[in-house]
Amino acid sequence: MSDSLSAALHQPPVAKEEHTILPDLSQTISAFIQDRLPEQNHPLAKAASHHFKEPGKQIRARLALTAGDCMGIARSTSLPWAVAVEMLHNASLVHDDICDGDTIRRGRPSVWSQFGRDAALALGDWLIGLSFELAAEAGVKGQTPQLVSVLSRHMQQTISGQALELTVETYPDWERYRDISIGKTAPLFIAPVEGVAELAGRYDVITPITRFFTAAGGCYQIANDMLNVTGTDGAESPASDMLRRAPNAVIVMFRNTLSGAQAEAFDSWLASGTTKDAGYWQDQLRQSRALALTARKLRALVAEAESCASMLASDCQAVITPLNAQLRHLCLDLANSHG
Repeated sequence: MSDSLSAALHQPPVAKEEHTILPDLSQTISAFIQDRLPEQNHPLAKAASHHFKEPGKQIRARLALTAGDCMGIARSTSLPWAVAVEMLHNASLVHDDICDGDTIRRGRPSVWSQFGRDAALALGDWLIGLSFELAAEAGVKGQTPQLVSVLSRHMQQTISGQALELTVETYPDWERYRDISIGKTAPLFIAPVEGVAELAGRYDVITPITRFFTAAGGCYQIANDMLNVTGTDGAESPASDMLRRAPNAVIVMFRNTLSGAQAEAFDSWLASGTTKDAGYWQDQLRQSRALALTARKLRALVAEAESCASMLASDCQAVITPLNAQLRHLCLDLANSHG
């Protein structure tokens, strides 16, 4: 999930009781992270300090700590697990910025643009190593050695989702798009709660939490794609995903509205990789029914997420209730504003 959407998820909805997405655990999480980052004489110290100067919303770590509190897991055990998943997420951000050529992360220069690609690649790798060290630490404390396997599985799933983008020879259809978007987004939302459920022996939680975050992850990605097309996601230009040929729900829908010579012309332009005529196609996109069609898909997926949320055991509802409320508020407002 992009930082722009993450920030949007923290905007308070109308109801007072829904003011925050999850309890404010920032100080606890940030202090733990700072204690585990490279020391000052380490070759990656400056790059790490730069990246975590703005730590982001730490949603995954907060999910793990909230789940731990609900399921009776001591913070001394849930905290290293929470930060393990958070470090894996941050590693993916550092690496993604290299792949996408993004020069800004969290309102500041991305690691690669400030320190070079080699340093960014090394930092991302180092953070992955730290994440597995912390998962092992939590596993020892909680006598649950399979935590390392849980982290490994979700890391592989996330990378597989990313890799699906690399194997797309033509712009994806809707089903292929959904596989890509959910594959990239959902695993590192599922992992924080699944790991805590393993620690607590609450295996009844794993299936409903997996279904909820699979749907919720799709909602986040579709919403972010809509924000990109409308130029409200912080990108340098509206519909920048079209310029990058990045899979985007609205562009997928736009392609579905085309036929005949226009469809062939758009496919040819995508395949060319050129930015020439980009303005024309961006205008055609905004004038089409694509946003309205995507909004319909988003509403359906929000309903699916809410249905999955209702299946979670009552004593664990607190884990996802604030997140689900914000999801409903943001995504439904966005969907309703576009038809």
